[in-house]
Amino acid sequence: MNRTRFAVLSAATIVAALGLCGCSGNGDRAESSHPATSVLTTTAPAAPPTAPLPAPEALTGVLDRLADVSVPGADKVVLVEQGTADDAAALDKFGRALADNGFTPLTFEANDLTWSQTEPGNVVATVKVTAGGEKSARDFSFPMEFTPHGDGWQLTRHTADLLLVMGAGAEASAPPAPTPPR
Repeated sequence: MNRTRFAVLSAATIVAALGLCGCSGNGDRAESSHPATSVLTTTAPAAPPTAPLPAPEALTGVLDRLADVSVPGADKVVLVEQGTADDAAALDKFGRALADNGFTPLTFEANDLTWSQTEPGNVVATVKVTAGGEKSARDFSFPMEFTPHGDGWQLTRHTADLLLVMGAGAEASAPPAPTPPR
């Protein structure tokens, strides 16, 4: 994966995350002569677990291993919710792309940990990712969700799909890399 493609995928991830916040469902509607009837239904969010939130290091440890090029993709599959052997190649490519493009070492800092409002037992954290290495240090923050797994944690499949190109058809579905500026 070249630097441009990695940058496009990273940019697409950030745009998608920001786009979710800016969507509006109003649009232009023709007025009807009949009053609209709506039913308001609410569901109370699930009560947060009584257990304490995990230490931030428990979550960043998952990300450290996912980004570690010395850990084979097959060993990283268990770090992603519903991970399968088909994901191993994508996880290997992710680590190699980071190293090949000078984004390593990555450091992760988890802040603002809260219990998920939609998935009982899951934890949401704002994760600051800092890319170091031979390039100048760069960072961004992204909300990530983690789910309990045994005695540890996994990155939720939804979050992994936002951050990584996962699955056997990943190469076919990835957008083509644009021509770099000259």
